[in-house]
Amino acid sequence: MIKYRTMHADDIPEGLKLCRKAKWNQLESDWQIFLQHSPAACMVATFQDQIVGTVTTIRYGHSFSWIGMVLVDPDFRRKGIGQQLLLEALKLLQAEETVKLDATPAGREVYLKLNFVDEYQLTRMNLVLAKDLFYPTNARAIQKEDLPRLVGFDSKFFGADRSSLLQWMWETAPGFSFMIEEGDEIKGYCMGRYGHDFIHIGPIIAQNIGIAQDLLITALNNCAGSPVLLDVLHFEPEWITWLKEIGFTEQRNFIRMFRGTNRFKGVPENQFAIIGPEFG
Repeated sequence: MIKYRTMHADDIPEGLKLCRKAKWNQLESDWQIFLQHSPAACMVATFQDQIVGTVTTIRYGHSFSWIGMVLVDPDFRRKGIGQQLLLEALKLLQAEETVKLDATPAGREVYLKLNFVDEYQLTRMNLVLAKDLFYPTNARAIQKEDLPRLVGFDSKFFGADRSSLLQWMWETAPGFSFMIEEGDEIKGYCMGRYGHDFIHIGPIIAQNIGIAQDLLITALNNCAGSPVLLDVLHFEPEWITWLKEIGFTEQRNFIRMFRGTNRFKGVPENQFAIIGPEFG
């Protein structure tokens, strides 16, 4: 019999085992931030006290909540565990006006049955950078004192306050955190994080594609010799074309989906890359 319960910090090693089986990129620090944000709203599925599935949720202020990390042990798939984990998460979020997630094409079919609808497309792209690109840009490293202004800029485009998440990214991977200003006005920024197999660059939020390119190039110059992931939106075809020109290749697709009103859409046209499907 499969049982469902709240996830605890002691469960993180088992969550990591599921990540490795699925070839997902998350580290222990990712699981810690899920539990820090939502200590009573992340779930596991167990069989004879063995963890065989997970789901996480994050509430972004009063704007919307997020579902991620729907993982099921390969030996226990096709038993309805993933769908039940999703239902458990939705039960926890039943008072929320809007719930969002990034679905795989296969997962999308399940979410459609639960009244989720499509919002837009994303593509995961990857690159192994052999050497620095040495491309001059106007980007500078983000400093601690920049964070309050940066959060205000980000909230306008993302649609919600995710200040603690951005601060965590800046603290754990400052080498991928850059911004571009014009006078006192922020024009764009990027961040990134380390993973098991890849450095994951994102979010990249910018007022135009040229700023986004400068930010990414600056971050990539700290990634030489390492595989890099980027989850990009489809609003700017020239962006994807350029990424391919510098060596990125398409890996797989996602669909941003939501259930509810979706009043806080942000400005996806200026989001050139997201943090990742688990965070939005």
